[in-house]
Amino acid sequence: MPSRLLSRLGLRWFPLLCMSLLIVGLPVGCAVLQHKERELVFRIEPGTAGWYSGLPKTVQEFELKPASFKAGQNIHGWWYPADRQDAPSILYLHGVRWNLTGQLFRIEQLHALGYSVLAIDYRGFGQSQGDLPSEISVYEDARIAWERFQVLQPDPGKRLIYGHSLGGAVAIDLAAQLGKQSPLPVRGLVIESTFTSLADVATAVANTSLPVRWLLSQKFDSIDKIADIHMPLLVVHGLDDRYVPPRFSEQLFDAAREPKRLLLVPGASHNNSLSLAGRNYRQALDTLMRTEMPAQVVTPSTGRGGDS
Repeated sequence: MPSRLLSRLGLRWFPLLCMSLLIVGLPVGCAVLQHKERELVFRIEPGTAGWYSGLPKTVQEFELKPASFKAGQNIHGWWYPADRQDAPSILYLHGVRWNLTGQLFRIEQLHALGYSVLAIDYRGFGQSQGDLPSEISVYEDARIAWERFQVLQPDPGKRLIYGHSLGGAVAIDLAAQLGKQSPLPVRGLVIESTFTSLADVATAVANTSLPVRWLLSQKFDSIDKIADIHMPLLVVHGLDDRYVPPRFSEQLFDAAREPKRLLLVPGASHNNSLSLAGRNYRQALDTLMRTEMPAQVVTPSTGRGGDS
């Protein structure tokens, strides 16, 4: 199931749009640019994904409506408990375009590995009502989901944060905030098929020399936050990803603190690293869960996993 992430984002045209509105220089141009930019970044598909055939019976649906939300806004989510009551749990943060119905295949794969999974749609996606998403709003939604996650999984040593694609940037932002707490309230972070910053990926896909970084209002600057997570890290990327180049995950890995592991999956695309990596992915998750807290330092020569 190809996500067509970046081609659907329209980022090949975005630098030209930026320059056009910059030249116009009108205040209304800035507002139009920011709204169009958010449309292109999140590229929300309405309704259910074509391959969705319904929820497993044990999935529990819920709604979050904190006092900070405007009237009519909510976060819709799923809680998919593992068979074992003492199982570790994952907070799942998805990327662009598809709502939770398009994510179920990956959520089921994580559940099959023995994890309980809490997954949300950001406001504006699926059954989560709200305005057009922004970088600020998806970060806020992740923090609200984290509050529910702590209740469902009260053991900090059994909590993982997982982010796929743009969800990786959301996960890094959340992990950087949690990394300031002592003791650390989470076991570790898993990011898959993600990027260093939105500007970097837009520049790479558009193959442009335009100053995209200075024109974007949605930054998603993960490379500036990754060193602040202060927790065990697993970075995963398919070597045949045509939408987000694997080098971005390598750069994130290089900038992160130990302990960390990079799992590059031969033949995997943007979406199927989990299924193709199989046992190696399971072993990498198991290693992350066994990492001592606080994190132990690993020598640079052993930082990268040998399964790539």
